Amino acid sequence: MAGKDQKLGELLLRSQIVTGAQLEAARAEQRKSGGRLSGQLTKLGYVREQDMTNFLSRQFGVPSIHIEEIQSIAPELLKLIPRDKAVKHCCLPINRMGQTLMVAMSDPTDMFAIDDLKFMTGFNIEVVVAGEQAILSAIDKYYPSKKQGPDSQPQEDIGPTFEDMAGGIDDFNLDEIGYGEEEESVNTVDLQNMAEEAPVVRLVNAILVDAIRNNASDIHMEPYEKMMRIRFRIDGVLKEVMRPPLKLRNAIVSRVKIMSSLDIAERRLPQDGRIKLKLGGDREMDFRVSVLPTLFGEKVVMRLLDKSNLQLDMTKLGFEPRALKEFKEAIHRPYGMVLVTGPTGSGKTTTLYSALSELNQVTENISTAEDPVEFNLSGINQVQMHDAIGLNFAAALRSFLRQDPDIIMVGEIRDFETAEIAVKSALTGHMVLSTLHTNDAPSTVSRLLNMGIEPFLVCSSVNLILAQRLARKLCPYCRKEAHVDTQALRDAQVPEDRIPGARIYEPGPGCDKCNNGFKGRIALYEVMVFGEELRSAVLQGYSTAELKSEAIRLGMQTLRMAGINKVLEGTTSLTEVCRVTAPD
Repeated sequence: MAGKDQKLGELLLRSQIVTGAQLEAARAEQRKSGGRLSGQLTKLGYVREQDMTNFLSRQFGVPSIHIEEIQSIAPELLKLIPRDKAVKHCCLPINRMGQTLMVAMSDPTDMFAIDDLKFMTGFNIEVVVAGEQAILSAIDKYYPSKKQGPDSQPQEDIGPTFEDMAGGIDDFNLDEIGYGEEEESVNTVDLQNMAEEAPVVRLVNAILVDAIRNNASDIHMEPYEKMMRIRFRIDGVLKEVMRPPLKLRNAIVSRVKIMSSLDIAERRLPQDGRIKLKLGGDREMDFRVSVLPTLFGEKVVMRLLDKSNLQLDMTKLGFEPRALKEFKEAIHRPYGMVLVTGPTGSGKTTTLYSALSELNQVTENISTAEDPVEFNLSGINQVQMHDAIGLNFAAALRSFLRQDPDIIMVGEIRDFETAEIAVKSALTGHMVLSTLHTNDAPSTVSRLLNMGIEPFLVCSSVNLILAQRLARKLCPYCRKEAHVDTQALRDAQVPEDRIPGARIYEPGPGCDKCNNGFKGRIALYEVMVFGEELRSAVLQGYSTAELKSEAIRLGMQTLRMAGINKVLEGTTSLTEVCRVTAPD
């Protein structure tokens, strides 16, 4: 904030809107009472609020707005941004158009606030500038107050007020809690010394090695008020493995931050880093580290990235023969777009990397934009995104198009700008691979249309949409045959003609080769080929449900159908498929 305020002050001084003395007086007041420099200048009467708004609008190319002229704001918009966030970022939701939310802000350059709002609301944020006092007055006017008269309408309960809670403070022994005191008393030097003590180093090393030995995909280090716990995600399910002494909480987190070259003194903001470990032989293991400040300390999540376990052979991923044939045909076309969709942790990156490995020939120029780059692939130009410096997916895509590309991979299509450039790239002779976050293949079309892509462009550019999930595989050594409940099979949508004689299995008691009856995971795929019939359906405005029905009629196998096949093959259990897939 200080750096931005300093730049703003220099711009105002250069534009002769304020004098040097006025700027110093405003900065002195800011040091004393906090707040933004622009707000202090208007409070002191050195600049009219409207003049400040007009200046910011001209300087940063952002439209300005008179909030006083707005007659009302829809309650559903106010629910998107809670009152405390609106006050913190000095912002107010104004309007919503599709997937874009228009927000009035007093500081249009506050990228931290914009990213926070984007993450919180799930919408793209379009900023307009307005005066600070005007926004704060509007917040008081439009947001519901807890203090209501007898005739006022009941408001949504958003939690107890400070007055509600203050009466119970005497019930707590503050000396026992002591969290704030502990935080204040631990300085950076102490943290470094604690983190480098032999017991802490051995403990963290043991956690990392144990995670590798158990084939965990993630490590969670979670601090709570009276304990700290370590959990591993094994085959997609979290499992508690340890509760280290609470007094080692800060030392353990600091040790991880030192290993991943993060700032151990910064404990208020999220941080991301990476650890590279050399194991026996030539094997290397990468840990992607994310540190998040929580109520009782910093939570650390580490994603294990083992290149030696990266499965790049498409035939071993779990594709049904027809689905694999259709996917290979789509990625080998000279141009067009192939989209992979599914939630976080569903194996989309592995599928895309396997496709790139298949396409990686000396005759092809392949570029990828990723956030983050999970594995280094030889022969492929991989670019790490840095939003803070303006290197986002859209900027990388634009640059790729000047690099004579053949194949482009975009980590994720998140907004209209990225989608638009990706579609244009697919229409101008390039093969584009990317991911989206949708529930199934047919709903991906609606997602693109909601982003603002025209139906005829979707039809012209998309070759194939693939949705996927990961299901745990039964241990082949201890699995046991399950009782066949005909009604349960019908409820799970097993085809009627496959129920007679069906043999299904369930997890066994567990053995030395598995984790509670499961060992490893397999992908379930839903492959929707964009042929002429589906293109025609999109142009006619079919709904997602109608598109799905049409795709099934044309031979698409849904996620549930793919799961049922794995159940009847004995690869996984019926319960597991019902857990990871939705009914059709």
